[in-house]
Amino acid sequence: MPMPHRTFAEVAKRRLVGKEGSERIATIRALLAELPGYRNGPYADLRKSLEGELERTRVRAKVVHRDSLQVRREGAAQIALVGPPNAGKSSLLQALSDIQIKTGDYAFTTLRPVPALTRIGGVLVQLVEIPGLIDGAHEDRGGGRALFGVLRNADAIVYCRAANDSSDAFDVVRSEVAAAGIEKPSIVALTKADEADDLDLARTSVAGNACVEEVTQAPVVVRVSVLDDQSLDSLREAIWSLTGLIRVFPSRDGRTDEEPFALPAGATVAELADRVHHELGASATGALVWGASARFAGQRVGRGHVLVEGDVVEVLGR
Repeated sequence: MPMPHRTFAEVAKRRLVGKEGSERIATIRALLAELPGYRNGPYADLRKSLEGELERTRVRAKVVHRDSLQVRREGAAQIALVGPPNAGKSSLLQALSDIQIKTGDYAFTTLRPVPALTRIGGVLVQLVEIPGLIDGAHEDRGGGRALFGVLRNADAIVYCRAANDSSDAFDVVRSEVAAAGIEKPSIVALTKADEADDLDLARTSVAGNACVEEVTQAPVVVRVSVLDDQSLDSLREAIWSLTGLIRVFPSRDGRTDEEPFALPAGATVAELADRVHHELGASATGALVWGASARFAGQRVGRGHVLVEGDVVEVLGR
């Protein structure tokens, strides 16, 4: 005797919860195999409903496969490296993070977003290389729709332009990002600075300033070479400025941690205490502060005291 149709419908609903893609398809097929073969009545309605759900799952799986290139967020912030093909993004990512990836002096070496972590002043920040964007990317040329989906989730953008590149490829990238309706804090990294002469650097610096000013109203252009550690450090600090975060160093019993907490600008002593531990956040009465936010070294402040970049803080509890 078949299971009552209402019971079967509830069982089917429970078995499908949390399942997607091929797992959901297999479950629906198993449910269809268990249904009585009536052509009319409630069991026939159940069959029709499950067959419809099977088709919807197939379509959804195809769309996700085509349009989704998800990048799991790590670190205090996520910064996208964006530029035309062969702009030196892969080499830059490798130099900043020590990740080992394929690089080459030709276009489209990278075909999918590549995430990597870099440490800036003790804080881990995630960099994501976006494959080279081309003309028409906002209309899904070159898989642009999926790439822009990743870019929308980033906190900021580093536009990469080869210092010796006199083409309009960089302008195309900037236009495509704008056409996709994406506005993020951004800077321009003039890559391959060691391969460019003074004329190249002067020309691309002026163009880079104009591009950034139009997009962000805050022109910042950083010349960088993967062979120059000082330029890489300058780029790291420029990237940090994009995050809008501050680094605050906790202290206890006269010892200051080497690794700071990354907090949003305007964060208070109470917010730092909560980040250290929720119980400390609830019990903190104030703090001793050394740094730019204090009037003097070791100033005692309340829970609502606003911290700034580089502060050293000893939280005081009850």
